[in-house]
Amino acid sequence: MASSFHIYGHRGSSGTHPENTLPSFQAAHKAGAHGIELDVQLTKDLIPVVIHDERVDRTTNGIGFVKDFLYKDLARLDAGQTFSSRFQGASIPSLKSVLEWLTSTSLVLNIELKNAIFPYEHLESCVLDLLTHYELCDRTIISSFNHYSIQQLAQRSSKVETAILLMEKLVEPWDYLQHVGASSIHIEWEVIDDHFMSNTQKRGIPVRAFTVNEPHQINALKTAGCSAIFTDFPAIAVRTK
Repeated sequence: MASSFHIYGHRGSSGTHPENTLPSFQAAHKAGAHGIELDVQLTKDLIPVVIHDERVDRTTNGIGFVKDFLYKDLARLDAGQTFSSRFQGASIPSLKSVLEWLTSTSLVLNIELKNAIFPYEHLESCVLDLLTHYELCDRTIISSFNHYSIQQLAQRSSKVETAILLMEKLVEPWDYLQHVGASSIHIEWEVIDDHFMSNTQKRGIPVRAFTVNEPHQINALKTAGCSAIFTDFPAIAVRTK
């Protein structure tokens, strides 16, 4: 996965479509992205669903926490109207429905587990079971800001690549990565520097930068040796390459 420079649609093509919806993922695929990034949480009845915020308020016409909804009620919410009236009726997809669609593509998948605030006790198992069922383990990366969760996953499965998410500089993050047991680093692009890149490259650690929307930033990160970027505008990023 890390041998060439890859472009991931951040929550799909979230600059042009309602984030974390099937239309957004399909738009990223159509734009020529190598992969898509999405966020996963659990409903009250333990169904993995694709949504970023812990609450549904910002992206849907509903109110409340994802964890307090049954899946059938969450699926009735409109996740497109708040972005644009032309996407009215788009729903919060289940992870299962996205994986079903993904099997018809060659896209790489990055799943971010949204379990830093609510630990979602069964989230890792639910996600791994679905990936195994759809035979997508070998083209999926699982990341999280909850590094305990990533450590647990790294110990449980060698089939899925795991990544720690970082917003700030860490002292010797390559050593910390080894301690967690993960294999790659997903990091805020603005904190990447020469020292970080030379040391990660030397150790063969894939570095993927988020969220990168400007062509000059994309080119700079590619030149610096990043394996991939996450972008809200995959169509622009593909043309930039």
